[in-house]
Amino acid sequence: MDDFRRVADAVAAEIAAGRLRPGERLPPQRRFARDRGIAASTAARVYRELALRGLVTGEVGRGTFVRSGPPPGGGPALLEPSGAPIDLELTYPEADGQAERLAAGLARLGRPDVLAAALRPVGPSGTPAARREAAGLLGTGDPEGVLFAANGRQAIAGAVAALVPPGGRLGVEPLTYPVVKGLLARIGVVAVPIAKDEHGPRPDALAEAHRRAPLKALYLQPTLHNPTGLTVPPQRRTALAEAVTELDLPLVEDRIWSFLADEAPLASLAPERTILVDSLSKRVSPGLSVGFLAVPGPLRGRVAAALRAGAWLPTGYALEAATGWLADGTVAALSRAKRQDAAARRALALEHLAGFAVSAAPRAYFCWWELPSPWRAEAFAGAAAQLGITVTPGAVFATAPEATPAAVRLGLASPAPADLVRALDALADLARQGPAR
Repeated sequence: MDDFRRVADAVAAEIAAGRLRPGERLPPQRRFARDRGIAASTAARVYRELALRGLVTGEVGRGTFVRSGPPPGGGPALLEPSGAPIDLELTYPEADGQAERLAAGLARLGRPDVLAAALRPVGPSGTPAARREAAGLLGTGDPEGVLFAANGRQAIAGAVAALVPPGGRLGVEPLTYPVVKGLLARIGVVAVPIAKDEHGPRPDALAEAHRRAPLKALYLQPTLHNPTGLTVPPQRRTALAEAVTELDLPLVEDRIWSFLADEAPLASLAPERTILVDSLSKRVSPGLSVGFLAVPGPLRGRVAAALRAGAWLPTGYALEAATGWLADGTVAALSRAKRQDAAARRALALEHLAGFAVSAAPRAYFCWWELPSPWRAEAFAGAAAQLGITVTPGAVFATAPEATPAAVRLGLASPAPADLVRALDALADLARQGPAR
């Protein structure tokens, strides 16, 4: 029966017309059912449908609220500049002198013979030189195990598509990379949140989720988790590696932010079943990036086939540029500079948001802010946007749309330091004033 969809369409029309405004609370489901003359079970389906469309968000113990801003269905968040005067959504860092460093490395691509080679098609295996340099970056010591994609997002897509068929179940953290959420929806993979505690995903929760209905794989960000900044401690990493081995589950480990930390990959504890994913988008630049995958031998053919089928292959020019930047030390130099910059920006965030519940890992380019009551994430994001500041509400990351945290992520990388300070001070004042303002 499609009755619940017709009711959801009516509510969506009220939101589009402005009769239900961003941040406005919907009535409890039983009252909604009574007001609309429908069954309580139908009302529950209506609320789930509205959440899946990105029109509302639920917050535990508070209710269901109309989202601020456009629904996320048009594309994953956090990939494009918002156009706001101060953008705390986008997180692409740029080091001092970055363009000059990169330009020097690109000079050799001006030679006709090098350029001609770089403009030829390239497959997921790249070139021997690229595999050698990428293996050094990934710390695998096995160049033959390296595959390439156009960027980190496509590398993740290729790994997931190779491991999980349409209709299959992928274990994920309760808060995860929004692009992964969008990817799973498009390829028909079910995201299964794995309960966590202060140390990260719980192995017992992973086993229980797999027992209820078998998982095909697990996707984790164990180092500098986006958005919370958590790095899973050694004891929990060992327990997770033991769990995936016992359950015979392949693991996709996202290491995109790992260059800011000092942790060895989880893959080092379960190398035979872990696909390690990294890229140059944060280390170098999103405009000329390459995605890397370190893939165990038995999975290599499947992942390469998925990259080809998805048209997620690198371009020869970007791969050649990346190989040169890795070989001449440019990537390492930019990584060191960005580690220092991230630490300085993190210090600014903690200083100007002192007194609030802010989590910011050392050398992280983002922080996670649990908002003071009675603020809700969507209402706070909407109020911040009126000040010309974009922040990312927790619902964007939540894999259970009906239970999202009253928290926002602040990306610290994009604004100039002076603009970042002004934004942090404005947001602190906004949080103190409360939504009644």
